[in-house]
Amino acid sequence: MITKGQKINDRYEIIRSIGEGGMANVYLGYDTILDRNVAIKILRGDLSSDEKFVRRFQREALSASSLAHPNIVEMYDVGEDDGIYYIVMEYVEGKTLKQLLKKRGSLTLSEAIDIMLQLTDGMAHAHDSYIIHRDLKPQNIMIKDDGQIKITDFGIAMALNATQLTQTNSVMGSVHYLPPEQASGKGSTIKSDIYSMGIIFYELLTGSLPFKGDNAVEIALKHMRDPLPSVKEDNPSIPQSIENIILKATAKNPKNRYDDARSMHEDLLTALDDDRINEPPYKYPYPEHENDSTKNLKKIEDLEKDSDDEDSPIATKIEDNDDKKRKKIIIILSIVFAVLVLGIITVAFIIPAVTKPENVTVPNCQGLKVSQCEKKLQELGLEVRTNIKSTPSSKVDKGKVVKTDPEKGRSVKQGTKVTIYKSSGEETFEIENYTGQNYIEVQTILETKYGLDVSIEKRDVDASDREYDEQEIIGQSLAAGSKVKEGDSIILYIPNIVDTFPDMAGEGWSLADAEAFCDKYGLTIKVEYQDTTAYEEGKIIDQSRAAGSPIVKGQTFTVTIARKTAVQTKPTTPTNPDDNDDDSTDTPSTTE
Repeated sequence: MITKGQKINDRYEIIRSIGEGGMANVYLGYDTILDRNVAIKILRGDLSSDEKFVRRFQREALSASSLAHPNIVEMYDVGEDDGIYYIVMEYVEGKTLKQLLKKRGSLTLSEAIDIMLQLTDGMAHAHDSYIIHRDLKPQNIMIKDDGQIKITDFGIAMALNATQLTQTNSVMGSVHYLPPEQASGKGSTIKSDIYSMGIIFYELLTGSLPFKGDNAVEIALKHMRDPLPSVKEDNPSIPQSIENIILKATAKNPKNRYDDARSMHEDLLTALDDDRINEPPYKYPYPEHENDSTKNLKKIEDLEKDSDDEDSPIATKIEDNDDKKRKKIIIILSIVFAVLVLGIITVAFIIPAVTKPENVTVPNCQGLKVSQCEKKLQELGLEVRTNIKSTPSSKVDKGKVVKTDPEKGRSVKQGTKVTIYKSSGEETFEIENYTGQNYIEVQTILETKYGLDVSIEKRDVDASDREYDEQEIIGQSLAAGSKVKEGDSIILYIPNIVDTFPDMAGEGWSLADAEAFCDKYGLTIKVEYQDTTAYEEGKIIDQSRAAGSPIVKGQTFTVTIARKTAVQTKPTTPTNPDDNDDDSTDTPSTTE
């Protein structure tokens, strides 16, 4: 348990928690030696004993430590202190790109291009170092108040030049930004990051994701087969040159994408030039889907034969004597050939037909003792292999025969070798802690390898608590260490992200910000004004829905905007004594 004030490696003092993830938690810390604030990512305690997670955690540090670029979060230190695995990195004051999009909806064209230029420049540097990020998404991009972005979380990055870091072809990364080749189980390349950057560019300009669905599998299938919705249809003011960049980056076929991030960066630099704004739509040079590709079939033309026998050397005249000799040779050779053919037929067909073994049916030995099964097989003329193999079974008692290979009921020749499999008893294994892992990957392993019945259920989570991944496991019905066997059931819980109202007053929102927020979530906005000098004019000072309460489409949302109080002028007090006498209401004196 990490607590405030705790020191890591007798150097980094914990100030407060700033984020939680499936694999690690992030804290704001203070480097007591270099006198600066740092971000400290610490592997969760329940995963620190898992070698797989430790390797993945250390891989993040190894991947990012070699990168030095203004748009990539700088890595300072990595280590282990009394079982606590930590990474110390640059602390970035700002918000994630996802938080900005949630607040603003979509960005302006110039803002989106500026962010993409920084993103492609940073990723070009990573690719030059043979590092593929594999999980690029707005949640992993920080943006500072001055507009500078920082790419974070190289947790599932892959080093192309380090074989010990190579990943299996499993689905990794957020499904909303997942390249088709990763969704189909193929390996990742530099072009996989380019696809993710294209989806991010789309989201920056439209404020929404191109592919949505009821589950991760449905969304992944759309990435693989559905065309990308047009950005210009959503916003006709976007130049064709910008849409072309998105089309090229998000091509299904990697051959149709940019060769590298630097090429995409250079294309962005000239996208708004006068000679490019109205360029024709990008056409893919290669088919987008393999099954759409057609192979060029070569036509085979009939060859015309020369009918002029007089010019052919075959028309040469042969004398009668030579012709007779040739006929004799042909006859002798034909006889020899016929004898050879007859001999081959006899050896190949007649002899085997007379001596071939009979067909027998492999008997059912399930539940018998091994000795009983051996006797049964041998009586049919089958040969039993001496190597008896073991296999787990929940139906057959330990030591009894489970099956044979070839299996029961197969028709085989006498003399066929048969392998006997005996039961090693009911197989059980321990459930691990799957929290923070990709549920598609875990479900596949549990169902195919261990034969478990896996159900997926959603649990409501507050999106304001932290950034959740739609595929992230946040809980499970069986605790880690539980013993299970084939056929048992387990429920994996994934987040059902519930959007909640932000603290607009506390965060200094303006009316324009609130209107964009209401448009995005389908709310009806009602505006009230309050005269006050305590707040900056135009800022929200109160809201009808409490911060943290769930957003329901169609609700009426009232915001109160600060308005300066009008200055009231007081009446001027007369200072002339004569004036006072004139205005006096005293009783006049009596005239004698």
